[in-house]
Amino acid sequence: MINIVLFGPPGAGKGTQAKMLSEKYGFNHISTGEVIRNEIQRGTALGKQVKEVIESGRLASDELVIGIIEEYMASHSDCKGNIFDGFPRTTPQAEAFDVILEKHANRVDVMVSLDVPDEELIARLLLRAEVSGRADDADESVIRNRIDVYKAQTAVVADYYAKQGKYIPIDGLGTIDEVFARLCEVVDRVVAKEGR
Repeated sequence: MINIVLFGPPGAGKGTQAKMLSEKYGFNHISTGEVIRNEIQRGTALGKQVKEVIESGRLASDELVIGIIEEYMASHSDCKGNIFDGFPRTTPQAEAFDVILEKHANRVDVMVSLDVPDEELIARLLLRAEVSGRADDADESVIRNRIDVYKAQTAVVADYYAKQGKYIPIDGLGTIDEVFARLCEVVDRVVAKEGR
């Protein structure tokens, strides 16, 4: 099983690219937000815990997020591969994720990060707000704050994977297809290395 961690700041196009990659390679696209919402909908013990945390306005703890990902991995152990969209977000999550994967004789193969300049991200998100009506994309100061939070959290996760020789930054500028082609070059190398 191939495990790819796909990273990028808000507006980098992670969701779009992860969906395209999952379709091309037959991998599961795992957005932690969607997995968490699914657990809440199903009313699982973990889902109830997370719902309580979210409703109180707090962020889900690393332990809760890891628990949900572990549950997901256990119930999807027969797939070709996974693309983790924006997970792990913190170093403790990355460390715990390695432990989970090792239990299943698995590992993260590569962390690919979409690099996009801040001004381009802001322009993209403001445009997205006009199209989608998402309130968190409409305010430039809110967007800048989200980008700053991303940088503060993710830089350390990138360092964590860089130390393992698994971090690959990708130019996130250009058309969707141009960025996709760059990502496919990386994924093709991983697939070839795994002999699949």
